Amino acid sequence: MTTISAIPKASAIRDALRATFRSGLTRPLAWRQHQLYQLARMAQNERELICHALKKDLGKPRTEVLMAEVGHVVERAVKSAEQVPEWAKTEYLDVPDWQKSWKPAIYKAPRGTVLIISPWNYPMMLSFQPLIGAIAAGCTAVLKPSELVPTFSQLLEEIVPKYLDPNMCRVVNGAVPEITKLLELQWDHIFYTGNGKVARIVASAAAKHLTPMTLELGGKSPVIIDAAYDIDLAAKRILWGKCNNAGQICVAPDYILVQRDKQDDLVKAFRKHYNAFFPEGALDSPLFGSIVSDLHHKRLTSLLSRTKGEVVLRGRTDASRKRLEPTIVKDVADGDSLLEEEIFGPILPIVPVDSLNQAINFVNARPHPLVLYAFSDSESTKQQLVSETQSGGIVFNDTLQQLAVNELPLTGVGESGYGYQFMKYTYDTFTQLRGSIDMPKEAEAHLAMRYPPHSEEAVRALTAAVYTPIPLSRL
Repeated sequence: MTTISAIPKASAIRDALRATFRSGLTRPLAWRQHQLYQLARMAQNERELICHALKKDLGKPRTEVLMAEVGHVVERAVKSAEQVPEWAKTEYLDVPDWQKSWKPAIYKAPRGTVLIISPWNYPMMLSFQPLIGAIAAGCTAVLKPSELVPTFSQLLEEIVPKYLDPNMCRVVNGAVPEITKLLELQWDHIFYTGNGKVARIVASAAAKHLTPMTLELGGKSPVIIDAAYDIDLAAKRILWGKCNNAGQICVAPDYILVQRDKQDDLVKAFRKHYNAFFPEGALDSPLFGSIVSDLHHKRLTSLLSRTKGEVVLRGRTDASRKRLEPTIVKDVADGDSLLEEEIFGPILPIVPVDSLNQAINFVNARPHPLVLYAFSDSESTKQQLVSETQSGGIVFNDTLQQLAVNELPLTGVGESGYGYQFMKYTYDTFTQLRGSIDMPKEAEAHLAMRYPPHSEEAVRALTAAVYTPIPLSRL
């Protein structure tokens, strides 16, 4: 595997990409569209190699890779290519008549040379989703994939230059030493996806250069179930969301808040749907993924060993293969090991509550999650949750499926990150809005009053905004 120690210094890579950017190569829309189509072709043509790599690194089922990784990249790269001419149009603003001759406009300019640091859990999607936006915006980029998926990361190093212009995008592999060298440099934007601990290191490094950032993190995304909702359907949809990538996804349902007298019904429904999904269990199922590393497997089993809740669906484990079946734990209370940190695995704690307000207070007492899931048919309940909670997103009556809506932004708040992505939101992330006016010579007569010395009439005109009538409030 090629690392910075075996190739030109990090600064040389960054400088070469910056020279490309300054040359204007990435500016023409036709060039950007071609690169996006090439990215789609790469995902489509190399899909079997991608599936093989992610099976080896993560035990990911082929269908899951094609659906949640390859398919999303192909679709979003093609759609971005089709829509970027509209996104990139200069905006001419509707202004008062006396300012129209100034031609106020907003130009869409690429930020420059950017650094994208992607994680291991969805390494295809979370590497190329930001890159799609960077290419669409006209940026050059270094892509740093995770060292925890070595087969996939090495594959990227081999196939990316075959499809994308290497003067525009470079893949840099490695671990802490390599990323440390990259972070010592000034970039025009850094896009990091991962956990809060590393995010603080990345943000500190970026702050030294006042580099703008996007942080796509995670956190404990709760599920609130209205007692009046169909418990069986809620269980089915929650379990499906938790089983994707063995629960190793930033928007996985992390814990459930359910009315105390509905808890056993929920457990019964989970057992029913687990047996339907995996009749022989998930341990050896080709439809269920593995835990990424021995360290993460030990972390998950340690959380389970310390819980004070009751394990009601005990998933089997095989440490030698990093396998852990879905595990349901009921009667989990505040302070339990399963509520200490983001689980990021196939363990689902159930916290019984006595009211919706108690559930809301429980959520609000913790860092803001990336997404809040809620199952309810009540419009008033939905509005209460929208009004009284904070999260990056809020999803009603399903899990994970919001990721399939290209027009929705993915964003965090507080501990779950900041900045936006998906399609145009990603394009906007890597785009600088340049406000502009073009003052005509003919405007000089109107501008004359701004020049000193000021007559009384000029002062009245220049300060008129101070005396703007303020309407009465209706409270």
